[in-house]
Amino acid sequence: MTMLLADSAQVADGKLYILGGGWSVCGPQPTPTAVAIKVSVDVPEFDLDHHWELFLEDADGNLVHFDTPEGPQSLEIRGDFTAVQPQGVPMGTSVDVPLAINLGPVPLPPGARFSWRFVIDGESLPGSIASFSVRPLDEVLAD
Repeated sequence: MTMLLADSAQVADGKLYILGGGWSVCGPQPTPTAVAIKVSVDVPEFDLDHHWELFLEDADGNLVHFDTPEGPQSLEIRGDFTAVQPQGVPMGTSVDVPLAINLGPVPLPPGARFSWRFVIDGESLPGSIASFSVRPLDEVLAD
C-alpha cells in the first residue's frame, strides 16, 4: 500500500493522476488537500467487499475535531471497494486499486503535526499513514 499527499488527485481508467504530489509541509493558511492511495490486493482477497476508512489524527494519534453547527466533529471518510481478477492477466497477479480523496481547505492550527491514517477492514497496513506539518505563522511572516 502507498499513500501520498497532494494538492489534487483523480482516478481514471484504473490509474491515479496526481497534481502537486509528495509534500509533507503545508500552510499555515488552509489549502485544498488530496490523499492519493494505491492498495495492492492479492488473489485471496479478490471478489470480496472491503471497507476502508481515512482518519485525520494529531501528533498524539487522537482524532482531530472541528467545530460544526452540530457540535465537534472529527474528519473521517469512508468507502468500499472490491478487486477482481482482470482478464488476460496471469493467475496469481495482484491488482492495484487506486483511490483519490480530495478535500477542500482544512483549517489546521499552525506549527502542528498531523497524520492521515488509512484503515482497511479494521486494519492499519504498512504504509497506511501519511504525516505532515503545518508551518508556524512566524515562518510565513518572516518571508
